[in-house]
Parts: sequence; C-alpha cells; structure tokens
Amino acid sequence: MAEVQQEKRSARRFALRIPVSVARDEKDHSEPAQLRDVSARGICLYLDSPIEQGSPIGFTLTLPPEITLTESIRVQCKGRVLRVDSAAENGKMAVAAIIEEYEFLPES
Repeated sequence: MAEVQQEKRSARRFALRIPVSVARDEKDHSEPAQLRDVSARGICLYLDSPIEQGSPIGFTLTLPPEITLTESIRVQCKGRVLRVDSAAENGKMAVAAIIEEYEFLPES
C-alpha cells in the first residue's frame, strides 16, 4: 500500500513562468532567471549556474494582475536558499528559497 505524503506548505503557491532578476551578493550585479512558482513565504526559480544551500539571495520580480487582483506590482525580496536541485529542465538549477523580507517598489 502506497503511503500518502501530506502537503506541508501553509501558503498558496502560484505557478508563474516569468523572468526574475537574481542577486547573489551585496554588489549591484544581478543575473536573469526564470521563475517557476511563488508563494507568500517562498519562491522557486531556475538559475543557469550553481548556488549553495544556505546562501543569501535577492530577487526582483513583477507580480502580474492575476496574482495581485489589481495592477502589476514590482517586489524586491531578500531571502535564503533552502534547496538546490541540479536535475532541473534544460540543465538549469531549480532553486527554492525562503522570503525573509520584501519591499514593494514604486512604478518606474
């Protein structure tokens, strides 16, 4: 008999395939990435190069009206890498990170 795994997520997850800008350090250097999904507490995205579990990470994304139920909103987040899966699609790394702080950015 197969064991049923219980869902541990407490926040609704939104599957979004949108571009995101990722910063790995405090310098202004950022790299493009592809978002897989996002929730109020975390994010999963695809990176081209490896990153270590526990590393700090920053990212900026634009949440579309389907999520915000109003207009698009740009959000800058800081967090920490929880998990890295190198067997992701197209040779990219699937990176799951917790969101520790966020700030809504003004419209440009």
